[in-house]
Amino acid sequence: MKIAKTVLLAGLIAVGLACGYGSHASTPAAPGTMPNIAQLAPDNTNAGSAAFVLTVNGTNFASNAKINWNGTAQTTTLVSGSQLTTNIPASAIATAGTAAVTVTNPGTPGGIYGGGTLPETSNSMTFTIN
Repeated sequence: MKIAKTVLLAGLIAVGLACGYGSHASTPAAPGTMPNIAQLAPDNTNAGSAAFVLTVNGTNFASNAKINWNGTAQTTTLVSGSQLTTNIPASAIATAGTAAVTVTNPGTPGGIYGGGTLPETSNSMTFTIN
């Protein structure tokens, strides 16, 4: 009976010590690298024109950066850390107005304890549709 009590007591102690050790502290994500747009090429076109390639020049573009056209991420090609391109369809420039162009560097995931980086979006530049 003494052995049974000892085993039961040891089991209760083990369960008691194990409680609270199942969750890990989480490290918040760090700020990511902020991209910056310096120039759009071209920076305007006529309404009703054909599709075209937009080149975005700037700094700090990640290899998986995305060009955003009026807030919508476009299929983007990295030329270098300072140049990106994307195809703008004719439907996006069918009527006169403006389009806001930004670049987003996606965040990176963290490990089992959190971490990683946050996504960062550049300054906005205006593309004019005449």
